[in-house]
Amino acid sequence: MLVGLTGGIASGKSAVAKLFLDLGVPVIDTDELAREVVAPGTPGLEIVRRAFGDGVLANDGSLDRARLRHMVFANPARRAHLEKILHPLILRRLQAASADAGGPYQIHVVPLLVESGLERTVDRVLVVDCSEHRQISRLMGRDGETEESARRILAAQSGRQARLSAADDVILNEGQVADLAPLVARLDAFYRGLAESGEFSSPGLRLP
Repeated sequence: MLVGLTGGIASGKSAVAKLFLDLGVPVIDTDELAREVVAPGTPGLEIVRRAFGDGVLANDGSLDRARLRHMVFANPARRAHLEKILHPLILRRLQAASADAGGPYQIHVVPLLVESGLERTVDRVLVVDCSEHRQISRLMGRDGETEESARRILAAQSGRQARLSAADDVILNEGQVADLAPLVARLDAFYRGLAESGEFSSPGLRLP
């Protein structure tokens, strides 16, 4: 059984993914795969260079992520073009990694699961959710963003409601990391039961 884990920025996706990993669940993070497909010497990096110019390369020939992010952040057409390049490469890498991972169920961490349409590739969608106020607070504390820049980052993402509409299961993460462990343990038991029964479309959980 494949579970797609998603959520807005600073919602707590990484913390939840680590807790699943600590329980022995295979976790595949598409952010890591995205870095792999544009590593130096890869066809993916060459495609990105041809599409966006030599300016996206650092002095050592690697991808300058900050510069590329700046180029596409406020330009929907460029962002869509970049996603059109990267998503097929990431999907192929994800499918290969999933085939190797095994386990009764797997967690696929996909920040843009709903936006990219990749929810069709998983059996269940798990959304880590929190209020916009909490996201802004975490961005300011974690990344040193100003409130204005944090709001711009949130505005560039798809709506919270779209993610929740696509969700089978939801973790509401308004508290601390320590609060997440018992919630993930409940989901782990739930998912193992679903995987054993084969009833992947059972009614979902809303936690806490």
